[in-house]
Amino acid sequence: MDIEWKDGFMVKVSVEENTVVISANREGLLSLASQLTALANESAGSHIHYDEYNSLENNSSEMIIEKSE
Repeated sequence: MDIEWKDGFMVKVSVEENTVVISANREGLLSLASQLTALANESAGSHIHYDEYNSLENNSSEMIIEKSE
């Protein structure tokens, strides 16, 4: 699965009192929407791993989105 990002994207993930907060600019939201659509077409167990080393802003919490059955 290809993971593509729109130029200028910004995505930050944080956990605040047991609530996951995803903050993103327009390009980040469009990128995530495209990636989730691609994931929906994969087999169960497929996942996308996001962290500050490959896509998220510094000091973001790690996030894994997995397709279930």
